[in-house]
Amino acid sequence: MTATDPALTALSQGWCALSLLHGRIEAHIERALQAEHGLSVREYSLLDVLSRQHDGVGGHLQMKQVADAVVLSQSATTRLVTRLEDRGLLARYLCPTDRRGIYTNVSDAGLKLLAEARPTNDAALREALDQAAENPGLAPLVRVVESAGAPAHPAPSMGVPS
Repeated sequence: MTATDPALTALSQGWCALSLLHGRIEAHIERALQAEHGLSVREYSLLDVLSRQHDGVGGHLQMKQVADAVVLSQSATTRLVTRLEDRGLLARYLCPTDRRGIYTNVSDAGLKLLAEARPTNDAALREALDQAAENPGLAPLVRVVESAGAPAHPAPSMGVPS
């Protein structure tokens, strides 16, 4: 394959379109979260990921798992956790079974802020996708994003048969 190979050119254009869509969505959500709640997209994502932990087996995430979930390096994730902990939105504690492990939980204040910010995040996401869908080059990617969370098969109806 050469640099002018049509397959590589199409692949590169697809990647550029995906990158553009991601950037537009993230910037739109960032502006909304900052304006309404004083949160960055990364802070919101971290609170969201950590709020889904539970006390059962495997319910608490190690810092590497958290970093992977928010798409940051471990050191950047640690700095982000520290900033949110300083704001009273997170609390760290030692793992009860392995004193070397440190876990992070969302505080009550963090859960409250997350609950307040979730509708803003969801609305900004919807707005960004709707705007992107107007661009013919991005519309197919928007459809993929919209269908990614949809169930593979419709759930059976629980209503009265007609």
